[in-house]
Amino acid sequence: MTRIEFHHGARDKLASACRLVGELHAAGHRVVVYTGGEPLAAQIDRMLWMQPATGFVPHCRTGSPLAAETPVLVGDSLDDPGDHDILVNLDGTLPPSFARFERLVEIVGADEADRQPARERFRFYRERGYEISSHNLDAG
Repeated sequence: MTRIEFHHGARDKLASACRLVGELHAAGHRVVVYTGGEPLAAQIDRMLWMQPATGFVPHCRTGSPLAAETPVLVGDSLDDPGDHDILVNLDGTLPPSFARFERLVEIVGADEADRQPARERFRFYRERGYEISSHNLDAG
């Protein structure tokens, strides 16, 4: 069963997501970043070219001919995630087909507009018996 992680309190949700994706890639994971829409996918794609400043996160967009061999995918589709094991959700809704992944990481911003839908997703996962862990990005 998919393990769910909530990383909450992100002051800069996208920068936090890029940092986490870099860490997951460095640990040998294959990651899909689900954006729910093209504008956010384009923004994350650009950010991953610059972050981390001292490294490189090899990535491409979902649907690319290189997707099967690229460790990090970014996009608004989960139609063919290949053998990627972690899904990072940046959309404000429940990601489709999330149960195909070993782990689902929900990045939650500090603002109430992001926190309320995250609470609803948290309840959804809990009511269905998923193992959930929580990490406060603002602590420290």
